[in-house]
Amino acid sequence: MRRATTTLLISCLLLSACGGIRDSAWNPGNWFGKSRTERRVQTTAPDSANPLIPEERASIFRRKSDEELYEGTPVHTITGLTIERTSGGAIVRASGVPLRQGGHDVRLKALNDGEPVEGVLTYVMEAVQTTNLPQGTQRSRTLNAGRFITDQTLTKVKAIRVLGATNSLSSARR
Repeated sequence: MRRATTTLLISCLLLSACGGIRDSAWNPGNWFGKSRTERRVQTTAPDSANPLIPEERASIFRRKSDEELYEGTPVHTITGLTIERTSGGAIVRASGVPLRQGGHDVRLKALNDGEPVEGVLTYVMEAVQTTNLPQGTQRSRTLNAGRFITDQTLTKVKAIRVLGATNSLSSARR
């Protein structure tokens, strides 16, 4: 009985000491810190082409292009950014709120062909948005998107940034 009690006591002490690991750098859940908000300055370049004149004439004899035409625009505000470690990489999850309800086909579009610039991997959260729907509540407008990043890409990354139309969120390694 004495040996069992001693073993139980030592086991409890060892397990309680493991609680400090959750805040250490050994825990993969702590490899990226909390996200922080940055104000985004919008830059618009004047278009040199007339938007009313089509660039290419359509013909009934021409085959359709195999490329997909994505008509997404940046989501107005990015409200959340989390990075979850998985086997083989990480999942970047972003939440955003557009100006109106009805946003769909949400994507995290990689800038710079998905390569980090000075250690920062940048994405733009885009969605196909309609203008003829009511604004509604923030909860009814919230959109979510995710993207998988491989371990090979993560070795070159110090921070991950998600851009919206008016702000950006970033999360950096600790």
